[in-house]
Amino acid sequence: MAITNGTSQANGQNGHYEIQNLDALIIGAGFGGIYQLKKFRDMGLSALAIDTAGDVGGTWFWNTYPGAMSDTEAYLYRYSWDPEDLKSYPWDKHYVYQPEVLKYLKHVVERHDLRKDIRFNTTLTDAYWNEEDRIWDVKCSTGVEYRARYLVTALGLLSKQHFPDIKGIDSFQGEKYHTGAWPGEISMEGKRVGVIGNGSTGVQIITAIADKVDTLISFQRNPQYSVPSGQRAVDPEYRKKINDNYEEIWRQVKDESATAFGFKENADRPTMSVDPEERNEIFEAAWKKGGGFRFMFETFNDISTSEAANDQAAEFIKAKIRAKVKDPEKARKLMPTQMYARRPLCDAGYYEQFNRFNVEVVSLHDTPIDQITPTGIRTSDGTEHKLDMIIFATGFDAVDGNYTRIAIKGRDGVTLKDHWAPTGPTSYLGVTVPSFPNMFMILGPNGPFSNIPPAIETHVEFISDIVQAAEQQGVASESGKTPVIEAKPQAEEYWTHECDVVSRQSLFRRTDSWIFGANVPGKKKTIMFYFGGLADYRAKLRSVAKNSWEGFNIE
Repeated sequence: MAITNGTSQANGQNGHYEIQNLDALIIGAGFGGIYQLKKFRDMGLSALAIDTAGDVGGTWFWNTYPGAMSDTEAYLYRYSWDPEDLKSYPWDKHYVYQPEVLKYLKHVVERHDLRKDIRFNTTLTDAYWNEEDRIWDVKCSTGVEYRARYLVTALGLLSKQHFPDIKGIDSFQGEKYHTGAWPGEISMEGKRVGVIGNGSTGVQIITAIADKVDTLISFQRNPQYSVPSGQRAVDPEYRKKINDNYEEIWRQVKDESATAFGFKENADRPTMSVDPEERNEIFEAAWKKGGGFRFMFETFNDISTSEAANDQAAEFIKAKIRAKVKDPEKARKLMPTQMYARRPLCDAGYYEQFNRFNVEVVSLHDTPIDQITPTGIRTSDGTEHKLDMIIFATGFDAVDGNYTRIAIKGRDGVTLKDHWAPTGPTSYLGVTVPSFPNMFMILGPNGPFSNIPPAIETHVEFISDIVQAAEQQGVASESGKTPVIEAKPQAEEYWTHECDVVSRQSLFRRTDSWIFGANVPGKKKTIMFYFGGLADYRAKLRSVAKNSWEGFNIE
């Protein structure tokens, strides 16, 4: 069934443009797109990946802001499928920064000779399912039209930047940047800098630039809980231990762990089952070891599900904030007011930055932003904070944002945006959507809430397996037709309900967070992830495959 070498031809209708026939087209060249391209090539399919960016990297190509760092330890923030490279590729710190992640992804692309099949500076402008030919027609900004039997979107969870709707945002006459589209090297010395936002990105950039600017003002709506990352140099013995146990590490991460962060989650110790002294010792040990997910999920088994347990963890972190931040008023403004129930953060000295004389914090609960002026930011108390630069660390229209801004049309011309309009983003297994045949999503809505690289690998391998099964079925049929894979509507309904039921026990549902779409005004607050854990999710995928691809029509 494969189209050899992606035959291309010229077409002069409606102007000159090129049509290229492919087995598979992949949108995106980050972690997911790179692996999917390799898998399809290994299967003997003609495949290309396209990306708006000028090189590989996905999120890590664009997010070059100072301090950008993965919150996953270095030994796991990479692919598992190349054992030799796992053991030989260098990493000298426990957490990798953006330049190191980008360098690693470029290395993988060169090592496996993938660059020849990636088209950069190429944006999808229109994609529609051609029912008669059983093919996706995809038009691009370069004037090329791809006709692909399979379409895979690897757009990333956090790619579409979100700017807050603030009066006067366009009037500012100084420098203005979003962390998700950082323009490269920027001089900050001697400048008055305002940072709006204090999630993971805000925490990282504040920590990185506080000692470089003249004045830094952090504008915070919801102060965050953050624990130390434990960033430090890697001891050679530690690296040897990792190398010697990589096979077992990945097995545990993928098929035993819920979070997939490389530690064993505590499954049988409730927070209130120990006395206050022992509880504090357990928290203190986790604080010193470092890692946000480790602090939340390795210490006790109910911090994310029990309000009483959550309160104990929250109070421990609040006490740390009071101890670290010397100015009582700054400490008050940095004190979280909601539950400890967002994606857990970690940092490399965030709270300590507020002990600097040049770093201030403005509570947007006390004094909301009234408007951005030509010279700074004015708050509701009439104070105008004079600034030379405003940095928007305001996050992303996460999960579905990139899908709803591009025109992907399935059966009968219905777009994904139309399909999701009544309920918010839905899918079957986080991978596919009814009425969009032969289209698959890597990290689509209602995929697993876990460490990203192993979740990506799980999706890529599932997509590759079902395509392989369909290809074999198509060859066996001898019909000559492209096999069509499509999720059943009732399967999407089942999975949406399953994600809803599983997430009901989580306190994450009770805070305003991008995880449920609450960070973008006007966006439906809905379930965006499967909260049952990666190991359980992978077991469900195996069951689907074993039961003749249950929930799919393949014909």
